[in-house]
Amino acid sequence: MQILLKFVKWLLGLAVLAAAMLAGWLYFAPPELIRVGSGYSAKIVCSNVFIAGRDADDVLAVDVQAPGHPLLKLMRVSVDKEKGTVSAGLFGGLGKSVAVARDGLGCASVPDSDIAAAKAVAGVAPTPAPLPDAIWPEGDKADASQDPEVTAILDDPALTGAGMRAVVVVKNGRIVAERYGDGFSEKTPLLGWSMTKTVNAAIVGTLMKDGKLAITNQGLFRPWQADGRAVISLADMMAMSSGLEFNEDYGDVADVTRMLYLEPDMAGFAGSKPLTGEVGKVFSYSSGTAVMLSRLWQDAIGDKDKALAWPRVALFDPLGMRSAVLEADEHGTFVGSSYLYATARDWARFGQFLLQGGVWNGKAILPAGFVDWMREPATASKVYGKGQLWIEGPGDEENPGAGIAAGLPKDTYWMEGHDGQTVAIIPSEQLVVVRLGLTPARLGYRPQVMVAALVKALH
Repeated sequence: MQILLKFVKWLLGLAVLAAAMLAGWLYFAPPELIRVGSGYSAKIVCSNVFIAGRDADDVLAVDVQAPGHPLLKLMRVSVDKEKGTVSAGLFGGLGKSVAVARDGLGCASVPDSDIAAAKAVAGVAPTPAPLPDAIWPEGDKADASQDPEVTAILDDPALTGAGMRAVVVVKNGRIVAERYGDGFSEKTPLLGWSMTKTVNAAIVGTLMKDGKLAITNQGLFRPWQADGRAVISLADMMAMSSGLEFNEDYGDVADVTRMLYLEPDMAGFAGSKPLTGEVGKVFSYSSGTAVMLSRLWQDAIGDKDKALAWPRVALFDPLGMRSAVLEADEHGTFVGSSYLYATARDWARFGQFLLQGGVWNGKAILPAGFVDWMREPATASKVYGKGQLWIEGPGDEENPGAGIAAGLPKDTYWMEGHDGQTVAIIPSEQLVVVRLGLTPARLGYRPQVMVAALVKALH
């Protein structure tokens, strides 16, 4: 019996030692998957708390844990509103990551934990002055549609989609209808994810109008000038046909998740990738490309502070997008691939801006013909435009023309983002439809059906 007791004690001691070693390994050298999970948790909670004013526990449970990887269910967060930081880790302390809030720049992941350096980067805060007391888009008043057919469409959960947070319908330059999910309103800034790419492309356009960038530019980064990457043009980057290696799989530790949550210098990481395809001939959707575009237009401005102010000065303020916050990485490069927060009405302002060809209140903000060029099919793709937007709607990338078959006009084009973010723009109908929410792709939601019904109702 004594031998058995000794053996059991030995096993328990071994188990305790193994647990301690495992905990030490997770604490001091956590696997990258855990660090990606904690980085994502900290970043999403930080942005929603400090930009959107939402409750941290609600964001963690609803936005991070419910639709995400099982590992995320084990993440715990801590918010320090006085310091403007959010930390997250497995069970709170393992594989810990931190995100910081900065004036005018939203939140940034800080993979190297150098919070002081990250805090030293500051942007321009949104303009506090209210919009005029006028009808949208000059002001923020909107008259809800009395059309029973439009009302029925927006009151149908099957059409607006599971997890809908906002729908705004603009016809002939005016908001004619809108709906908001529980806990959200016309004042809630919402993340556009990859719709940010189209806004970033428009910012590139503002620098082209100023003569600081040209679509034919090559030798874009100094290290590229010594190898085959020297021939990559700005046009190749805009059309997602650079030929550069970049894994856009969000399901694991891929290039995109490594860039967003493990790399302090996102553009530097993306720019270090080698060529794996023929430049200009192979379409490869890449968030790394969009972040490099941010670095390019910021470098074209030259002055760092002026570059950090540029999105607001050159685009958001002229359009009245008071809520818009474009977030930057730890080093101050805008995350032009993924991180723009704005109210649904401000996303609608940008959609209307594109519909008007880059002109606002009679002033050309983009070069003449630039938006038409953005909409032209990329040489390497039939479904993606030359300027960071989609010609086909969500789910139709492998089935060109399906949107037309569903009842959409053939001039419809799209801004699209992760988890069901879309802006449909239809010049022939003078129609813009914003749909924002938390709707994972696995649910198979297609906003085309709702937009086609609205086209018919408002025609």
